[in-house]
Amino acid sequence: MTTWLERGGGGVRGERGLRVVLLALTLSVSLHGAHCDLELSPAGPTLFNATVGSTVTLAVSFSGASAPVVRWFMGTLPVVTWTIGSDTEPDIPSNHRAVLKVEPNGSLTFENVRLGYSNNYTMEITKSGVGTASTSFILRVYEYIQNVTVSPESDYATEGMDRFTLQYSTLQGVAEQRTWFFNGVRITGDSHYSVEQKSLVINRPNRNDTGQYTLVLTNPFSDVTTLTNVTVLYGPDEPVVETSPAQSFYVSGDSLSLSCRAEGLPQPSADWVFGGQTLSGSHEGVLNLTDVQTGQGGVYTCVLLNPKTGARRQKNTTVHVYERPLGDPRCSVQAVNDGYLQYHCRWPGGAPLAQLSFPALSNTTSGAGDLSLTMTASADLNGKPVVCVADHPLKPNTCKITARRPVEFLPSIRTTVNSEGKIVVTIRCISDASPKAVVSWSKGSELVTNGTKYQISTDTTQLRIRDFNVSSFLLDNCTCTCRNPLGSQRRATQLQAPTISDSSLFPNQDGTVITLTWEVPPTSVITGFDIQMKGPDLLEDGRNSSRIKRASQEFRSIQLKPGSARSADVLALDPKATYRFRVIPNAGRTQGASSAVHRIGPGEGLSGPAIAGIAAGIPCSLLFLLLLIFLCVYCCKRKRRQTKYPAPRAVEQRIGVVATPPDIPPHKLLTGGLKSPPDYNRLHQAPSERSLSLPTFVPSPPVRFATTV
Repeated sequence: MTTWLERGGGGVRGERGLRVVLLALTLSVSLHGAHCDLELSPAGPTLFNATVGSTVTLAVSFSGASAPVVRWFMGTLPVVTWTIGSDTEPDIPSNHRAVLKVEPNGSLTFENVRLGYSNNYTMEITKSGVGTASTSFILRVYEYIQNVTVSPESDYATEGMDRFTLQYSTLQGVAEQRTWFFNGVRITGDSHYSVEQKSLVINRPNRNDTGQYTLVLTNPFSDVTTLTNVTVLYGPDEPVVETSPAQSFYVSGDSLSLSCRAEGLPQPSADWVFGGQTLSGSHEGVLNLTDVQTGQGGVYTCVLLNPKTGARRQKNTTVHVYERPLGDPRCSVQAVNDGYLQYHCRWPGGAPLAQLSFPALSNTTSGAGDLSLTMTASADLNGKPVVCVADHPLKPNTCKITARRPVEFLPSIRTTVNSEGKIVVTIRCISDASPKAVVSWSKGSELVTNGTKYQISTDTTQLRIRDFNVSSFLLDNCTCTCRNPLGSQRRATQLQAPTISDSSLFPNQDGTVITLTWEVPPTSVITGFDIQMKGPDLLEDGRNSSRIKRASQEFRSIQLKPGSARSADVLALDPKATYRFRVIPNAGRTQGASSAVHRIGPGEGLSGPAIAGIAAGIPCSLLFLLLLIFLCVYCCKRKRRQTKYPAPRAVEQRIGVVATPPDIPPHKLLTGGLKSPPDYNRLHQAPSERSLSLPTFVPSPPVRFATTV
């Protein structure tokens, strides 16, 4: 209908034109009805991005009325008023006529559009008696972004300044989006960075802000990337002063070097000052001192300067040059009298002698080069480190000693046999203590003393018990007590008979070597172990392994191990044979209980009664087989002597019925590797006789004989 109105409005003149319009209105009312709604909608997108100088059309379509009044608004400002189909020129302000043009259907066209026309546009159509309708558009006009520059406010930033600003400018174009990056990482506004309209502000810049900054400007028709580098000067930081070799003092004649450095940009310069004068021998902060004397000891000052910022820092170090005492101080503690501890500190030599003291024990007692201090043993001294402070002009030094009561311990037991054949059990008790603990031995309520059976070592830490009979050891319940002025620990020991607590067997991959391992209780009296085996003899080196081996059904000893052993290797085993192993603990001539029996090799095989039964059944089976062969041969000879006549079919049938043997599977008759007997009737037939069905000899089922022993 809009196109029809556009055509109709083009050539109407006077009365004739009026008639045409009335006719059109009449037809419109007839077709659409008397009560049509006025509808207006965009005929395309509502958001337009355009470049300067281009042509843009805000297209619309409407229905429900003819020749409505059209008004276009730029924002809230009316810029076009016109009646569709009217011969009257649209009402457009003079300053917009070069750009704005109304299409016959009311659409608005921008020709050679300029930046100032970026705005929101609203079209409103009105028809008396019908109503009003409107629709909106957004037009954005852009230029291509060109010649972008980023300029820092100065050549460099200084660490700790309030703010440092990067500004950018463009020769042409407006950016719809501005993005800043630092070393490739996007910058978001926070307390450290402030992104403003045309600048980036670095608040309180520091050395970590040194790097490359990137600005990306974009609009719908162009994007430009610009880079700039920012340098943040800093330092000097806290100076690092080192002495090489690093030590608290130097002896006359030593050589040393002092070095001074600090982080900064640019690198700070360093000078050494001693006695109020700047030393000229330093290079890049290093000062070498050779063959130093006592007069060169004192305070050395390192002065650092940043040449660009003028920032300055300094740090002192003290060099001591003296003669020192010999070695280091030594501390010890001893038990004196009964219930007293004597702390001793000694550091001889040096000029002057070192002043020694035990501040934790006494604030008033001290000594030159040697100090002893006796204290009553008390619980608070147990485990308390006591420091001896050695004060010397060259080097303060310390040593410390800690007095401790005896700790819990576990007695160790060792069993041997002496030259007389007596079993000797040695019980050893040692408890960590300072001063060293004294050990006493008791049995029940009586103290153990040296004698024929018992013997105590010189340092009292070992008790030896000697006897021929193992059972006498089992009656001994000995107690050892470790004691010093701070306390005591005691432990009772009850000896046990020879016992194996656990054992294992580990074969190699080929089954030719096994390793036996075992464990014994810690208080078991054992002088040795008997490794026993049951099975074939072991293979001998250099001989054929397929030789006949002597099988043994009883355990026999193959190795003897000392009481300290906990494993044994057995070599040259036959992997196809079965072996059994066990370990017997011994105490002298007394054997203890055996360990568990460990087996290696293939399956168990046949039992003894089964082997005996098979041995008895084989001869019987052979006799039965010979008898069966004899009967077959005898029958065949008799058949050959008889005159053979063709048998009638009835007889053949009857003979065939009689000759059918029972279906007895051979494996049900014979076992143990023997084959079923052959059909001797068929073997002895002539070729002409095999076409006839003769009676077949059916042997009796074989009988198996077995004897159980």
